Amino acid sequence: MFFPAGENLFGRKLYPNIPRIAARSAIADNADCGASSAFGTTLNAQLPAPFHGWLTKFFPFLRWRRHLTRETLRADALAGLVGAAIVLPQAVAFATLAGVPPQYGLYAAMVPAIVAALFGSSWHLVSGPTNVISIFVFASLSPLAVPGSPEYIRLVLTLTFLTGVMQLAMGLARMGALVNFISHTVVISFTAGAACLIFAAQITNFFGVDLGHGASFSDTLVEFILNLDDINPYVTAVGAVTLLSGIAARRYVPKFPYMIAAMLVGSVFAVLLDAVFGAEVTRIETVGALPAALPPLSAPDLSLGALRNTLPVALAVTILALTEAVSIARAIAVRSGQHIDANQEFIGQGLSNVCGSFFSAYASSGSFNRSGANYEAGARTPLAAVFSALLLVVIVLAVGPLVAYLPLAVMGAILFMVAYGLFDLGHMRNIARTSRQETVVMLVTFCAAVFADLEFAIYGGVLLSLLLYLTRTSRPLMLDVKPDPAPESYHFTADSSLPDCPQLKMVRINGSIFFGAVDHVQRHLEQIDELNPQQKHVLIVASGINFIDIAGAEMLAQEARRRRRMGGGLYFYRLKDTARALLDKGGYMAEIGAENVFPVKTRAVAAIYPRLDSGICRTCPARIFRECRIALPNGEPVQVAEKQGTG
Repeated sequence: MFFPAGENLFGRKLYPNIPRIAARSAIADNADCGASSAFGTTLNAQLPAPFHGWLTKFFPFLRWRRHLTRETLRADALAGLVGAAIVLPQAVAFATLAGVPPQYGLYAAMVPAIVAALFGSSWHLVSGPTNVISIFVFASLSPLAVPGSPEYIRLVLTLTFLTGVMQLAMGLARMGALVNFISHTVVISFTAGAACLIFAAQITNFFGVDLGHGASFSDTLVEFILNLDDINPYVTAVGAVTLLSGIAARRYVPKFPYMIAAMLVGSVFAVLLDAVFGAEVTRIETVGALPAALPPLSAPDLSLGALRNTLPVALAVTILALTEAVSIARAIAVRSGQHIDANQEFIGQGLSNVCGSFFSAYASSGSFNRSGANYEAGARTPLAAVFSALLLVVIVLAVGPLVAYLPLAVMGAILFMVAYGLFDLGHMRNIARTSRQETVVMLVTFCAAVFADLEFAIYGGVLLSLLLYLTRTSRPLMLDVKPDPAPESYHFTADSSLPDCPQLKMVRINGSIFFGAVDHVQRHLEQIDELNPQQKHVLIVASGINFIDIAGAEMLAQEARRRRRMGGGLYFYRLKDTARALLDKGGYMAEIGAENVFPVKTRAVAAIYPRLDSGICRTCPARIFRECRIALPNGEPVQVAEKQGTG
């Protein structure tokens, strides 16, 4: 899911050709907007503008189809060949991880990948089976049916269909911004938890120990420890050789896909062991031959029982898949210079899963490995993903029977490497070092993923992130400030080292005053005169207040009335237009007093000073205002004219 140290599967630095891609994407973006590029001009000349806009809205591939040339077709075909070579071992491995026959992983990389490329918004995103969704499917559905059984496959197809319907509905409802509420911390910790489940799920294949299916992470580890005597040394040797060869290939032959290298070495080693010791002794199980055929038609089970069992899981898969796809698309778009429409990406992913459920595919999403490799290989348009799917069909028809010799131990070793790559240790260390609250979110999500249900981990992580966010925003920072001593300055500063005025308290509020923050702000304002009853006047420096809701406006009006009864007042400096508009519309400004709201670059203190008690001013040793130092011969304070600025 993530590239280590900014490298792709081939060990090359990502995105070295940013200017070329950015320029290419800029042409595409201009064409999408109907700008005067060659592509946009040609397309707009053929269709009336309203009809063209309506047509491209429902068929987004029309935005880039005219951009196809012989050069782009060649580049996309080469990128598609690379993608097909990469997805072949991945799809088989991920299908094994999901508990479905290996060919279902290949089917998920065919029709869904084509549909997502044609109806999505990203030019480089490649959809198909992914590791996290595969383990999620297995962990959620294996307690309901035996993995690989017809009942299990029907549940998987139903889950895929419901996931697609939800994704499509969210896209049509323009809910693309919802993925912004799933924090990066939740994704990282959830992925790490899923990696632990991958390790546990593949212990059986790697060590040749029968531990059953559907057990929890802790139960699997306990059962494995209790059955150490049953480890098959031949199977473990195949897994170890595969693991070491994959690590070596990734390090020393970075241009060759390490999964393919590991598969070849591990399979050859297993054949040698069978030849030397005999298959009845080694007991090395294989995947079995793949059917050399196109994806067969299928139908999801829409019975009430199946829907009831898969609907909660489908919601979690929807959230996870959309987060994964949009995050990957945006990550690549940052480097390519392309604009990503999250709503359109939702629609593309939804259609791909709906169609996939009728072509024997399980839930798919965007793949970081294949998308990054697709971009690095020089893909020009989404047609590269289409070529990848079509070339995969050709490869399956040609070499499908050879997969019969692929040992399960090889698949287990490859998935061990996949799981290790899911641990983003750098980000996890950084989170633990910088934020205690984010660390709590990370630990809760990780533990929920490992020891509870994966869907609960997503929901729990998102809810906890939102709860912590609301907690932070409900306690806006309130700083004691003083006027900047500089002669011509209109600012207020928190580090002037000046003492408090005994009558006028000045505070800056950094945060919105909404229903969740009302209690915190009100208590802080009340504490001012509780600690010093003479401080009846309060000036709020409001430049940090972006938003005030009804509850906040009512609280401010109430505070203004309370301070007037005390003989003081509540004042605002640099109140933003949006906040003032709400106070005006609701009639709260009449309670506060328009004369008590001072715009930018006005001397608020000069206007408030005459309202202070002159007797206290005469005996005040602080004299922090320049108005305090201007007095008549008899010692009475003098009113200083307010100096207006240009603001």
